[in-house]
Amino acid sequence: MNMPSIAGKLSPTATNMIRMDHTHTMATFHQYEIDASPRTKQGLVNTICLALEIHAQLEEEIFYPALRAMDSSNPAIQKAVPEHNEMKRLIAKLRGMRPTEAGYDDTLFELMRDVMHHVADEETILLPEAERLMGDRLGDLGAQMLKRRVELAAPRGGEIATNMLRGMPKSTMMLAAGALMAGTYLMKRNGNHTRHDA
Repeated sequence: MNMPSIAGKLSPTATNMIRMDHTHTMATFHQYEIDASPRTKQGLVNTICLALEIHAQLEEEIFYPALRAMDSSNPAIQKAVPEHNEMKRLIAKLRGMRPTEAGYDDTLFELMRDVMHHVADEETILLPEAERLMGDRLGDLGAQMLKRRVELAAPRGGEIATNMLRGMPKSTMMLAAGALMAGTYLMKRNGNHTRHDA
């Protein structure tokens, strides 16, 4: 029997990481509103697209090959990569559009319909199958996926931060800016009192 590595014990399992990605993508999509500003729409769409690109690459490089080695006949595994390819086509289309263009919202909704269908297959068929077949190995696969995620995301850190800021409604940004200014003021004020009291 294969003993899980320390990294495998500390990382989320591969299946839990995939579920967390699904939840994050859906939560971001639920923030999307047709009447939002183009800036907010662009930030949310870019966040969704990048998350899906990294997620698909992790599955294709690490998770699917491991699962295929255990059960190559599962039809859900066989159709997963073609579904990813269709999602990538729609992502490329979205990346080539401006949020103010006709069809932008519809293209995002088409992408998310595909994503929801894909997520349903993974969460009801593939992930339970992986947990049944690969139990102990899922921690090590999760560690591999986490390492690869860092490699894929690190060069795009600025893009990720910019998208997150763009995706925030202005009211939330104003509230965050106000809290930051108030916190800075209080720290300076408390720092001045400390110096005078000393």
